[in-house]
Amino acid sequence: MLGADLYTAASFVAEYRNEITAVATILLAFAFAELVDRALARRGQRMGEALRNGELSPMAATRLKLVRRLIFAVIILLGVALALAQFPSVKRVATGILASSAVLGLVVGFAARQTLANAIAGILLAITQPIRIGDLVTFEDETGEVEDVRLTYTYIRLGDGRRLIVPNERLASSSIENHTIVEHRVQVEVSVWLPPDADADQALELIASESEVDASVAEVDKEGVRLSATTWAPHPDERAPTAAELRRLWLRRLREHGLSSVAAS
Repeated sequence: MLGADLYTAASFVAEYRNEITAVATILLAFAFAELVDRALARRGQRMGEALRNGELSPMAATRLKLVRRLIFAVIILLGVALALAQFPSVKRVATGILASSAVLGLVVGFAARQTLANAIAGILLAITQPIRIGDLVTFEDETGEVEDVRLTYTYIRLGDGRRLIVPNERLASSSIENHTIVEHRVQVEVSVWLPPDADADQALELIASESEVDASVAEVDKEGVRLSATTWAPHPDERAPTAAELRRLWLRRLREHGLSSVAAS
C-alpha cells in the first residue's frame, strides 16, 4: 500500500513537474524579496538609531522606501519570469516575442505609457525630493501632510483625515507649495471679527503681548474689522491644536475686556 502511494506521488510529481517548479520558484521569490525588504528596513532603522533623534531624515526615509519597493518589484518580476520559463510553450512564445522586441516595446510602451510615466516620475521625485515624507504641502488648493511616496502615486493626508492620492506624473509636472522643506515649523493664522466701532488697537495689544504672536488688521468693511494673528506650530501635526489654543485665548481676553467678538475663524 505504501509503495502504491509512493508510486502515485512520484507519478504526480513527474506529470506536473513544471507546474510545481513554477509555483515553488514564485514562492521562493516572494520569500527572498521579503527577506531583502526586511534587511533594508532594519538597516534603515539602525542608521536612524545612530542619529541623535533616533530616526532617519525625511529625505533618507523617502529614498529608502523607494529603493525597497524597486528591489522588491524586481525580485518578484525575475521570479515570475523564471517560473514561466519552466514551460516549453512559454519559452517558444518568449523567443518569438524577443525576436520582435522592437514592435513589442512600442506596443507595451504605448499601452502602459501612463503607468511608466508615473513610475519614472516617482523615481525622479525620490531623487530630487521636492516633497518628502512628513512635509506639509499644498497641491491644487488642498493642503496636507505627505504620508507616502510610492512608485506611481503619492498619498497626502489632509487635515480632515481624507487621503489625496495624486499620480506622480502630475506632481512632477505641476507646482507644489512645500511649507516645511526648510524647517518643520509651520505658520498658523487665526482671525477674529470685531464690530466697526470696537477698539481694534486694544484688541491687537491683547494678543500681541503673547510671545511669537504677530497681530494686524487684516480687513475692514461695513460689517466689521477682521483682525489676524499668526504664530508658529513646531510640527505640521500641531497646526490645529495651536490654532485652536490661540483662538480660544484671544476670544477669552476680548470678553474679559468688554470687546465683543462677532466671529472667529
